[in-house]
Amino acid sequence: MAFQILLNFFLAFVWMFLSVSFTSQSFIIGFLLGLLVIFAFRRFFNSRFYLLRVAAVISLFFLFLKELILANISVLKTVLKPKLDFQPGIFALPTELKTDWEITLLANLITLTPGTLVMDVSYDNKILYVHAIDIPDVDEAIEDIKNSFEKAIMEVSR
Repeated sequence: MAFQILLNFFLAFVWMFLSVSFTSQSFIIGFLLGLLVIFAFRRFFNSRFYLLRVAAVISLFFLFLKELILANISVLKTVLKPKLDFQPGIFALPTELKTDWEITLLANLITLTPGTLVMDVSYDNKILYVHAIDIPDVDEAIEDIKNSFEKAIMEVSR
């Protein structure tokens, strides 16, 4: 991915030098033409087209913002109830993620959303132990995390 980004910038600068126009408009045109060239020759690279990964990162960011807002509203509803009838609990979240940075990112995303906290990671990095402030159904919570954060992290990394 880094090679494709650098190649795209290199092609944009080559376009600027060939057109003898050193403006931002010329750079943008060269950048877009570089995108087309890299897209046309994408089968010669051993990684997928980098713009797809950039789109996946942006999608993960907006997914986190959505989950952050929904979790804040849920915790606010729980705290403002006249009778505190929430069900805190700890559950084991099995994960399909392999690398350390994927597991760290998942743990941080879970911890940064209010109402949940990753307490520990197993020695083989296959299970995360999560504390939730209100968890009526453990299986539903596991599926929510696997279908949102874990799926989006796999789209970014693979």
